[in-house]
Amino acid sequence: MSRAPVSLKAALVALLVGLPLGSASGETVISKSVSYFSIGGRTAAELDKALAATGPLMTSTGSRHPGATRIKFGGTVTYVSRNGRCAVGSARVTLSTRIILPRWKHRRQANPDLALVWDTLASDIKRHEERHAEIARLHARQMEKALVSLRPEADCERMQARVAEVSAEEVERHDKDQARFDRTEAANFDRRMVRLLQYRLDRLKKAQD
Repeated sequence: MSRAPVSLKAALVALLVGLPLGSASGETVISKSVSYFSIGGRTAAELDKALAATGPLMTSTGSRHPGATRIKFGGTVTYVSRNGRCAVGSARVTLSTRIILPRWKHRRQANPDLALVWDTLASDIKRHEERHAEIARLHARQMEKALVSLRPEADCERMQARVAEVSAEEVERHDKDQARFDRTEAANFDRRMVRLLQYRLDRLKKAQD
């Protein structure tokens, strides 16, 4: 399965000092979109070849994959003066995820056996990429909580440095969680596909009885 492509950028901007006093607030803004790329092929071997030739190109691996999730972090942080110290006034973390999935243009004409294999694979690819997006959402919310919880610093230069440090730490944790998920998925792929295919076959048999 595909690895999560890394397109991460924490845009921490706007040094605003002297805003009204108050508790720090956060707002996580999340967007998700899904797009498709078409593949041809009439046999399992041709499908494999088509996925390898036209799937999304991962800059992290230099190869193409059957699906991908483009992830981009961003956001803004504002600062307030509180008791002579600089504090986070608000943190607005943004996350954009774009899931890219394959669409087989000959699915309706396929024989039942190949159609079953494709439907099983396509469903697993979608689940895999949705989980990448879910992991990213979790870390976006964790980043927001970490930023609004920061203690004030002596000046805003130090506060900005602390914000950048915390953001980078959360992005690094995100990257590690995504890589760990991919390793686990890859190790279990064969067993998972056999199990999923058997499950679909059993459902078909029950429907025919």
